[in-house]
Amino acid sequence: MMQDQQAFLTGLFEAAVAAADPEQALRKALPEKPKGRTVVIGLGKGAAQLAAAFETLWGEPVEGVVVTRYGYAAPCTHCRVMEASHPVPDAAGLEASAALFEAVSGLTEDDLVVALVCGGGSALLPAPPEGLTLEDEQALNRALLGSGAPIGVMNAIRKHASRIKGGRLAAACAPARVVSLIVSDVPGDDPAQVASGPTVPDHVDAAAALGLIDAWGIKLPDKVLDHIRSEASAAPMPDDPVFVRNEVHVVASARLSLEAAAQKAEAAGIPAAILSDSVEGEARDVGLVHAAIAREIAARGRPFAAPVVLLSGGETTVTLRGDGGRGGRNTEFLLAFAHAIDGIEGIHALSADTDGIDGTEDNAGAFADGTVAAVLRAGGEDAMTMLSRNDAWGAFERAGTLFVPGPTGTNVNDFRAILVTRA
Repeated sequence: MMQDQQAFLTGLFEAAVAAADPEQALRKALPEKPKGRTVVIGLGKGAAQLAAAFETLWGEPVEGVVVTRYGYAAPCTHCRVMEASHPVPDAAGLEASAALFEAVSGLTEDDLVVALVCGGGSALLPAPPEGLTLEDEQALNRALLGSGAPIGVMNAIRKHASRIKGGRLAAACAPARVVSLIVSDVPGDDPAQVASGPTVPDHVDAAAALGLIDAWGIKLPDKVLDHIRSEASAAPMPDDPVFVRNEVHVVASARLSLEAAAQKAEAAGIPAAILSDSVEGEARDVGLVHAAIAREIAARGRPFAAPVVLLSGGETTVTLRGDGGRGGRNTEFLLAFAHAIDGIEGIHALSADTDGIDGTEDNAGAFADGTVAAVLRAGGEDAMTMLSRNDAWGAFERAGTLFVPGPTGTNVNDFRAILVTRA
């Protein structure tokens, strides 16, 4: 891929991330100051950056605890920053969950809890209910991550095997008022789905969760399944009086970030088309659909005339099929895309997670064009063979087109930009 196309696509990614800047996102949604204490609780990959921005904007001392992924911490003046594991929870996450509950204990009606919530919180805050252990919650997460189920399904199930998700953390804050300021990384921007809604309940009950488990054929550990079937798994409903004074605001989302990227492209003289901010489905299948649209533009100038940049967001899923592969949903999307545009000139793509990390490696995603598959063949590999074992990271490492911006301090889900320059 030519360096100028990579630079152009990188600029769009940076514009998308800047639109979700923590300070700008929070500035317009600050609550009224309380008579009593202000306690900050934060969770997710960008929670520390959100907390630091909130401290600056609030202008008065606050207290509280925020939890983020290892390596994602940012300095805060008043809030305690803790780190834990993502995507599979660990013992540090148990300690972090306990610290959050301690931070909101003993509050009064005059106190305010500001919850700064962004993606990643589901894994960062294990809190197994009585009868389950951390190992059980780890097994649950692994089963969900490998199931291919969409994020909404995974979160609906997670909250029924937790003491903190599904509004339970907000209930623990009572009688204090809770204002949740949320950076959405889920399709449709349902705040109850972000980080499995620790401060935002929803209407999905245990019976519905069991139906989802059956519908998606998810194989859960027996102990976890037995718990979800029991009365102990019941989560509070949104109409519970404990939530009556609470407020919920989505302060940043994929939609706003894609619109910012579109404006950046158009300022450079390239028309932009936003396909959707809530794409779901198997990453490799979504890659094939995007490739088909790009090929149609390149060959026939429809449904858009070239040059054009196609933008999309959302959260795809990956069903694990092979052993030993590395990568995440963005590189999986892009490897299928690269195979489908093999040998076609004038198509250049970037797919990356806006938090800066795709899966468990250090890359956010990768770049691809019509030469990637040929580069792999020249090295004795095949794009579809590598895709069959979920080794998308290995493919783009061989191609030399991994995208490694580092942690961004925010998270509004996946970002995909496809530049088509000829028709």
